[in-house]
Amino acid sequence: MVPSLPPLTDYEAFRAWRADPVQWLPIARDIARRHGLSCAAPHVFSTGTNLVLALDEKLILKIFPPFLCAQFVSERGALAQLHGWLRVAIPEIVVQGERDGWSYLVITRLSGVLGADAWPSLPEADKERVLAEIGETIAEVQRAPVGPLASVEPGWDVFMRRQIEGCRARHERLGLPRKFLDGLDELLRDPASLVALDGPAVILTGEYIPENFLLSRGDSGWHLAGLIDFGDVMTGRGEYDLLGPSAFMTSGMPRRVRSLFEGFGYSAADITPDLKRRLMALMLLHRASDPVRHVCIEGWQEKAADLHQLQDLLWPI
Repeated sequence: MVPSLPPLTDYEAFRAWRADPVQWLPIARDIARRHGLSCAAPHVFSTGTNLVLALDEKLILKIFPPFLCAQFVSERGALAQLHGWLRVAIPEIVVQGERDGWSYLVITRLSGVLGADAWPSLPEADKERVLAEIGETIAEVQRAPVGPLASVEPGWDVFMRRQIEGCRARHERLGLPRKFLDGLDELLRDPASLVALDGPAVILTGEYIPENFLLSRGDSGWHLAGLIDFGDVMTGRGEYDLLGPSAFMTSGMPRRVRSLFEGFGYSAADITPDLKRRLMALMLLHRASDPVRHVCIEGWQEKAADLHQLQDLLWPI
């Protein structure tokens, strides 16, 4: 008899349950069987928020616990809305369903090397090229119609006001040095300018980072091959999606920063002090913000005396 999915209500309990595939692999196999899909040699992915496994070389099964149903809604909606809009590959939905109150998607498996595995050893010219392609892809995503994603909660206004309210406590808890905490009040003194949209809301993934894209190598070097993981999609201000690459990939190197921003559609003249200040604020308000662990600039805490110097270190154009 195939076991049922348990009524888990928090991430810690889910993570402990997920750690033992014996508890849930029979369920994954049964889901595949019920849809007539092969699952002879499944491969479990240990990273990520939800339960993710490859059924075979062509299909991925993602199972979302009930308390993360919002991620299922975002992923399903984003994949449907962006289908056919991008030059870079994204998964296609093959099957969707529900089991014991848990939602699931079967999606196509993309080819390529996970960015987290390939990025550290890429030649510098290839890193600049990939960053330009990431900037172009962010802009492409943001040109797509928002459609039903406009109803994904929380809306930008609610999200940003909540982030502003909890910003100081969050970064105190995460160990941001006092010299940077001291600049928060000034940085956030005009919350309306951060909450306000500069034009219509656009589709945001919030996570253009190496764990969420695939790369391929061709005659001209490494290129962006695919995007994965759309569980945190929301709508809001487009510059928000420049923050992941700025923290994890550009390393404060002018050519890398320029490649990302030019791909996005910003020239060097667009990188004004006002834009840098806005980006610095948005980075500290990001859903996953944790500069101490995420800013990939060696010795940045010693190189910057305050948030003004940190923004110039991150975006040195």
